Amino acid sequence: MTEILPAIRAVCFDLDGLMFNTEDVFYVSADVLLQRRGMRMSRGAMDAMLGRRPIESLTAFRDYMGLNEEPADLLAESRVIFHELLKEHLKPMPGLFDLLNLIEAQGLPKGVATSSPRDYLENILGRFDLIPRFPLRLTAESVTHGKPDPEIYLKAAEQLGVRPEQMLVLEDSETGTRAAAAAGAYIVSVPHEHTAGHDFSQSKYIATGLNDPFILRLLS
Repeated sequence: MTEILPAIRAVCFDLDGLMFNTEDVFYVSADVLLQRRGMRMSRGAMDAMLGRRPIESLTAFRDYMGLNEEPADLLAESRVIFHELLKEHLKPMPGLFDLLNLIEAQGLPKGVATSSPRDYLENILGRFDLIPRFPLRLTAESVTHGKPDPEIYLKAAEQLGVRPEQMLVLEDSETGTRAAAAAGAYIVSVPHEHTAGHDFSQSKYIATGLNDPFILRLLS
């Protein structure tokens, strides 16, 4: 029996861990921050942080690790470490540029919807000349409620001019997957080593990467 795929009219990307290996850099930078305090980073701490807006992420990190410092202070310190590490470690995830080329060849509108701040998003995209290729860029400042609330993906569908169920969302975390599913989008999750243990039961499909044949079929 031939599988019937939905009619996808737009595509929305998460950023961290989905388009770029920034989750790897986050993990290393958090470990450096903790080593300064005689501690080491753990998978549980990473799980608590993933998919959230920065201050929410560092609050969860602080609570998980039992630190007494203010989340804003931890965030400021971690950003300095993170941006130093970016210079050496930042890479696009495999298949990203081929997928962007396919989406553009099909004439599909696309956007990025991230829990990260706008200046951070534009810094990352700008390093690879991607800002012109994403006219829709929704960030932490674009919404009142961060993921897993569906607000950012409802707004993305509206601004891309499609119904949520016509929009393919690509996410790498449980938090982002829950947000897209709650919005009614067609959600495909693309786990990596930091999110392999997450609950992706709300996904339509769990892909092996951005070059997964299922994603390519959806867009062809």
